[in-house]
Amino acid sequence: MFFSKKKEEDKNIVEKKIDDVYMEEKVSEINEGDVEILLDNEEQISKKLAGANSLSKYVELGKIMFGMVKDMKRGAYTSVPWFVIGTIVMVLLYMLNPMDLVPDFIPGVGYIDDLAVLSLGMGWIETDVHKYLDWKLSEKRDA
Repeated sequence: MFFSKKKEEDKNIVEKKIDDVYMEEKVSEINEGDVEILLDNEEQISKKLAGANSLSKYVELGKIMFGMVKDMKRGAYTSVPWFVIGTIVMVLLYMLNPMDLVPDFIPGVGYIDDLAVLSLGMGWIETDVHKYLDWKLSEKRDA
């Protein structure tokens, strides 16, 4: 019994590593044109996030991510690594993609893959998002 549980844990660790490597490769492929596509589709992505009624936390995360990209784009917030912007673009554009793993029209489970990608992306950039929010608060205090 112990050995099979250990094997299962090892398998989960390997799968997580493979997923992380895949995601990092995709994030590194993001370019300036992808940022433009993201900003052009902000309304559609926001509507999709708002369509998940019980997921207001994710709606707020989406707003914060869009704010971060916009502030970076206009040069107001400059201390953001490109990897963070790439992660945000990849995560939000994945949510817009109609060809995702679980179709969104399936009631109850349609948003599972979108939220999994959003959660994984947030895990990578959480520290930078907190830095951005701290910067945003200091901007409001100074204004």
